[in-house]
Amino acid sequence: MQLVTVKMSEIYVSGLDKLVEIGMYPSRSEAIRVAIRDLLRRELWPENGSPLTEENKSEEQ
Repeated sequence: MQLVTVKMSEIYVSGLDKLVEIGMYPSRSEAIRVAIRDLLRRELWPENGSPLTEENKSEEQ
């Protein structure tokens, strides 16, 4: 995985922390990964949900 630094509003950070606090996600990073994955599936990869081939699917996990 690559490290990506993002600046965001405090309200978004607080929301992420709340999702972690209530146990929906184990960490901020995981919540952000899920949100980005869902965005890309909706906006960029609507036909098959992912650009990954069978050989590199394990990289996503």
